[in-house]
Amino acid sequence: MRYSPEALTAFVETVAAGSFSAAARRLRKSQSTISTAVANLEADLGIELFDRSARQPVLTAQGEQVLGYVQSILAASARLDELAVSLTAQTEARLTFVLSDTLNPDVLEDLMNQFDRRFPHTEFECLVGEEEDVIDLLQKERAQVGLTEARESYPTGIGAIRLPVQTRMAIYVSTTHPLAGQPHTEADELHGWRELRLNTYLEREPALARGPVWSAPNYLLLLSMAVQGFGWCALPCALVDEFAAAKSLVQLNVPGWPRSIAIDLLWNKRTPPGIAGSWLRQYLQDAR
Repeated sequence: MRYSPEALTAFVETVAAGSFSAAARRLRKSQSTISTAVANLEADLGIELFDRSARQPVLTAQGEQVLGYVQSILAASARLDELAVSLTAQTEARLTFVLSDTLNPDVLEDLMNQFDRRFPHTEFECLVGEEEDVIDLLQKERAQVGLTEARESYPTGIGAIRLPVQTRMAIYVSTTHPLAGQPHTEADELHGWRELRLNTYLEREPALARGPVWSAPNYLLLLSMAVQGFGWCALPCALVDEFAAAKSLVQLNVPGWPRSIAIDLLWNKRTPPGIAGSWLRQYLQDAR
């Protein structure tokens, strides 16, 4: 194939993200790298894929025709990679799993017990990450499988499956917090008090704050900050039940809360999981 996989990925990602700069952020590359890759693909094909006269690139009629073919090529390439891993029948010497604190601790405990019985000679490494950090670790091939709160789309090279399990999230404060004694709290009232908010290591568009904010890169650290009375926080209910000392946190009665959060299982399509990683993926797909 004379068309480089990088150029095909850059093209599809630019369409999905809406601009060269947004595609560059999702692929963790420079904007010039993405622009050049797309330009090289256009040169190889002998057509213009994007109309660049507007502020953002717009697919040409020819580009729209090409898009479906490119998506099929990338999908077939990912399937071929998975088949190659399957045919080699190799169990990984080490499997790195980057997980979200939204995963129920009971599910994680059972997963590790079963993994130990099935793959006693495979080193099992657990990392904790959320959202953008999970995707980055997979893209850098620092981890093979990851979990994160579900989102609508992912970078082209990231495979994703929606898991059947969901996470219950609620808003908590310490028992010493002024809001703790209220039978009912309106959402607008929360913004008068400090929010403890999740914030990943990677830079991203910050959510607009409507009040004072402290942040941390994982929910377990946010839980610790909430227990110490530094503010209110949305936390996974199972995490609070497992790690918060008895009667150290109070769940606030706020309209719309608690709420269920979907979880996605992710992997890097270029380096699909081997036997151990595939087992882990199937285990989580079957978990209830």
